[in-house]
Amino acid sequence: MIYLDTHVVVWLYAGEFDRFPASASEFIEQNNLLISPAVLLELQFLKEIKRITADPMLVFQTLEETIGLQLCKLEFYKVVVGALSQSWTRDPFDRLIAAQASIRNASLLTKDRIIRRNCSTACW
Repeated sequence: MIYLDTHVVVWLYAGEFDRFPASASEFIEQNNLLISPAVLLELQFLKEIKRITADPMLVFQTLEETIGLQLCKLEFYKVVVGALSQSWTRDPFDRLIAAQASIRNASLLTKDRIIRRNCSTACW
């Protein structure tokens, strides 16, 4: 099982597979793929500021159908408690996404160097 950071979801939806190194592509192909609900919220935020145009639920549903993407249903309270200790970032989305992966002791696929430096389960 591997969690996907928001930009990974955006690139997969857009078909921008050339953005992924071989190691990341291998992680995607060989694992069950999950996202935190925070990814959906961040996608909505990105849509509102016009960084993306797609509807977040359409993005999720498309990737659910095409690559088997799943939405993690871990209890929100547990995720928030886990996010409280993610003091290395002020970004609430990064805190929630990293906490969700950490709680499940699962990998988090991200290109973000700050996340990879501070989240022991992050990879690229």
